[in-house]
Amino acid sequence: QVQLVESGGGLVQPGGSLRLSCAASGRIFSINGMGWYRQAPGKERELVATITSDITNYADSVKGRFTISRDSAKNTVYLQMNSLQPEDTAVYYCNADYTYWSDRYYPGSSWGQGTQVTVSS
Repeated sequence: QVQLVESGGGLVQPGGSLRLSCAASGRIFSINGMGWYRQAPGKERELVATITSDITNYADSVKGRFTISRDSAKNTVYLQMNSLQPEDTAVYYCNADYTYWSDRYYPGSSWGQGTQVTVSS
């Protein structure tokens, strides 16, 4: 019902910056919250940051370096990543929790396809 498309990943040197974007489209009535997760090779997917209304939440490992923000008019969430380190290398996934309309209102949750972030010299 709802699709998420991520962009902005790539290769960056340690200490560099990247900005990820995730746009939601489809039969959206309202988006309740959006977030970013990441999965490194051989590891489980972990939370990076979430935003619900104006309330943000960050993993301890990214506090002070990453900033999540949202443009509600565009149904888009961003992740500004600064001071990137090799341990930030992972596939980054966008997630959204929302309400959509079909024959009535339904709750839903979707994941994006993921975007690769590689931090290496």
